[in-house]
Amino acid sequence: MELHGRVALVTGAGRRVGRAIALGLARRGARVAVHYQQDAAGASEVVAGIRASGGEAESFVADLSEADAATRLVQQVADHFKSFDVLINSAAVMERTPVGEVTPAVWDRMFAINLRAPFFAAQAAAAVMPGAEKGGGVIVNIADLAALETWPAYVPHGITKAGVIQMTRALAHALAPRIRVNAIAPGAVLLPEHWSAADAAHLVSSTPLHRLGSPDDVVSAVLYLIDADYVTGVTIVVDGGRHVRT
Repeated sequence: MELHGRVALVTGAGRRVGRAIALGLARRGARVAVHYQQDAAGASEVVAGIRASGGEAESFVADLSEADAATRLVQQVADHFKSFDVLINSAAVMERTPVGEVTPAVWDRMFAINLRAPFFAAQAAAAVMPGAEKGGGVIVNIADLAALETWPAYVPHGITKAGVIQMTRALAHALAPRIRVNAIAPGAVLLPEHWSAADAAHLVSSTPLHRLGSPDDVVSAVLYLIDADYVTGVTIVVDGGRHVRT
């Protein structure tokens, strides 16, 4: 899909991978809606960077743990830009939650942000995206390698991301042919902020490509999925080969 002038909403775009995706879409000519939940300063930096490069961007705040926030966010973006073409569901929380320490409150918040919000954002986006004669719409959900592996300290997180992959398949079927829905499952493209050099070295040594990735690896996959107009319902794993370890 040619992105010049197309409107793209990126959730969680004020920091980390979401930030990289928003900037990458802007470089391709998209008009970017930069969603944030808490990091207003980060979102402002993304918007300023896009505008400084001659692009168009606006920030939108929404607490995606609230039941109707995702639906309202999509409508706000559509009302502001007068169109809506691409949805990138990137916002998520990843908390260390070993079995035995998980609380209902943590569970509910994680599922609300990681799974419920992407679904209702997609449902709302489908209602405002253009018809097939105008190119249709594209939804890309950011899952996680945790959806495909078992991480004992992150069990609820992994369950939510496995749900994102199944949601992607189901929505791709339900919304075809007007809207294509795909997902990306990143591996070690951006380490948690509290991880040590030793943690990073372990990841490198246990990754078949013997290096860490970067947010730009995810951006490349996003751009591919936007352009690939005969691809829907798939999850691209961007992890340096970690999922094929024996």
